[in-house]
Amino acid sequence: MNGGLSIQSCSQCREPSILFQEYSGQHLCGKHLALSIRKRVAKEIRLQIDLPKDARHADGTPFKIFVAISGGKDSAVLLSMLVEIIGQRRDVEIISGCIDEGIDGYRSPSLELARDLAKSLDIKFETLSYEEIGYDRMDNVVKKMDIIGENNPDAKGMMPCSYCGVFRRQGINALAEKVGADIMALGHNLDDMAQSIVMNFQKGNIERSVRLAPHTDDPIEGLAPRVVPLRWIPEQEIHAHAIFSKLPIHHGDCPHAPGAMRQLSRRIIADMETMTPGSRHGLLHSLDQIRKLYKEVNPVKSEIKNCKKCGEITSREICQACTMKRWLEEN
Repeated sequence: MNGGLSIQSCSQCREPSILFQEYSGQHLCGKHLALSIRKRVAKEIRLQIDLPKDARHADGTPFKIFVAISGGKDSAVLLSMLVEIIGQRRDVEIISGCIDEGIDGYRSPSLELARDLAKSLDIKFETLSYEEIGYDRMDNVVKKMDIIGENNPDAKGMMPCSYCGVFRRQGINALAEKVGADIMALGHNLDDMAQSIVMNFQKGNIERSVRLAPHTDDPIEGLAPRVVPLRWIPEQEIHAHAIFSKLPIHHGDCPHAPGAMRQLSRRIIADMETMTPGSRHGLLHSLDQIRKLYKEVNPVKSEIKNCKKCGEITSREICQACTMKRWLEEN
């Protein structure tokens, strides 16, 4: 007994539980939570990444997996799990990298923790800033947003995350290309996936949901496919595992995030899960079924273009990143 409250034992051993999986009804200690996460991540790696017994290229170079890390819990767990599961393979090289968006008081400490994590795992670490790929620091972008919205109807009402999401995606693509990655791994968890699905459904954008990672079954030429090995792991479990494993993680929130549409979707998903445990899993299962049906009905791939300005892959003449860059330059 502790303060009048009993500590629940793990459902699989006698150790104290650190987390209750409401959707499964199990209490898990740190060790068995780690084993549970590892099992699911290993399964997703097998499903999402085609790794033969010898994955080396014809010239003998290893198969390269670029892991986008941020200093946060999700990417820390992703990188540590990938290293644990396939890091010993000589035919596979894992490389990590972090994008510096230019957010004072937030990115600098998290970037250092990302660097510390990579060093502790003996993994190569790369960085790339928004300025290095031709964009402005996010702190400066935020200062210009009001005037940009006044001068450009398409930008009116946009939140900082709209800009940062586009620039960050380009940055990750650039880092993956820089290191010669065969695939890039992102730390999107189950909550992230469920939130994206709800956001796209709210807009009636089924095609956008269908295009969510993983992309290894439907790669785009010239772009390293994205994989999301944590997509079935709830955020709470990732956080508990990161703390239990003493991974170096940054706990701060981005100062520009409040008000973003994802924050609303986060609350919606949390409420759904509270009322009906397993809702997040249900949304992701539904998306997988929709994706399968969508491909049967639309066997021909959507036309992929290259931006006329920067050459990046896009669905329009001028990509959104270049459009936003023009707004910034004009203001």
